[in-house]
Amino acid sequence: MKALFSKDDIPNDWRELLGDYFESTEWHFLEKNLQSALALDAVSIRPEPQNFFKALKLCPVDSVKVVILGQDPYHSPGLAQGLAFSIPAQIAVNSREFPSSLRNIRKALALEGFGSLSNGDLHHWAQQGVLLLNTALSVKLGEAGSHTNLGWKSLIDLLISALAKQKSNIVWMLWGGHAQSKLPLIESGRTQHILQSSHPSGLGVYKTNRPFLEPGGKASCGHFTQANQWLIEHKASPIQWVESPQTDLFS
Repeated sequence: MKALFSKDDIPNDWRELLGDYFESTEWHFLEKNLQSALALDAVSIRPEPQNFFKALKLCPVDSVKVVILGQDPYHSPGLAQGLAFSIPAQIAVNSREFPSSLRNIRKALALEGFGSLSNGDLHHWAQQGVLLLNTALSVKLGEAGSHTNLGWKSLIDLLISALAKQKSNIVWMLWGGHAQSKLPLIESGRTQHILQSSHPSGLGVYKTNRPFLEPGGKASCGHFTQANQWLIEHKASPIQWVESPQTDLFS
């Protein structure tokens, strides 16, 4: 019988990047804690275990162009997908369930001239090389930050530093203090392009001297535009942040 949580859930290329981490006490601590939590109450943990590493599965090491760091998965029912900031497409943008972070991301994209996301599902970002990585990959329903101390930090910190050392010219979007606390890990690598602002959630969006949105919603931090400029300058294809409407080929 397959364990509910094991290193085999992580794609081979990412396991290779992490090297001998899986022999460490830190990995065994995380593995034991997650297996215990899932055995005790798997139905209350989000995302579902098969989606803990979805960000890595959709975005192979070789394809990473941009990294956006989140904190932990959405702890409200029906939201967490295994991709930072992303939610299922069927959740209406004008509904109360639609997170404030995503509302402000939509505003920023519109202000930068990309148009507006039709929904909050960001799978199309991941498939273009945007690693949507939370720094804890699980949470208990209704309890924000509840899995922060289970041992995710060792895995994610090593993943960030190893990625920065292996690949140059990645764009890192660090929104808010938690994401910015990973700055030393990123700076340990080769040429990286680091963009920083306040977090896009709620009132925090305006709160620092580098706001994600300017007060009054007159302008954004420009991160999506700057990311694409950097990618083009370094001979990489830009990200299509907003999908074009599907057109009828026979019209």
